[in-house]
Amino acid sequence: MANIKDQRLTAGIMTRDRQGGVVLFMSLIMLLIITVLGLSSVQTTSMQERMARSSRDVNLAFQAAESAIKDAETIVEEFASLSDFDAADANTNGLYYEAEFDEESNWKTVDWDAADGNYFTASTTVANVASQPKYIVEHVKTVVSDEDRLNLDNVGQDTGSGRAQIFRVTVYATGGTDSARVMIQSTYGKRF
Repeated sequence: MANIKDQRLTAGIMTRDRQGGVVLFMSLIMLLIITVLGLSSVQTTSMQERMARSSRDVNLAFQAAESAIKDAETIVEEFASLSDFDAADANTNGLYYEAEFDEESNWKTVDWDAADGNYFTASTTVANVASQPKYIVEHVKTVVSDEDRLNLDNVGQDTGSGRAQIFRVTVYATGGTDSARVMIQSTYGKRF
């Protein structure tokens, strides 16, 4: 009888030893799965943080560009004539005539990264940007309203005679880093 008990006891120990190996294997598999899930969540969180930072950076660049548009419109409001565009340093001082049809646009030819480029630097200081926004002002055309003619261009007066000068402002701005760049254009009409 003792022999039968010893065999059962020995069989129980062998079964436990085999189960211990399976439990260890299953534990390692579970640990591996949990590690992969943890790494995946860390990577996802890191990516979301980078996207949020990039979105903030672009938004900052856009806000800087908007402030430069306001500065440019203030300069245009101060024009009393087009003599600044006819000056000897025109096309080198940030004031341009619109490029001819077959020429490359002025805003494409400006070296926006040059320290002393042919542009204006916005007078309103924007905090936390890599560089202050820059802009150029182009005279696009003169719109003349004739008497008794409807103003289909919606520029100047409703009817009657008058001249409206049309200007285009192109702004280049960066965000918190140089990699976030925004260019916007605005059209502005003014009567002299």
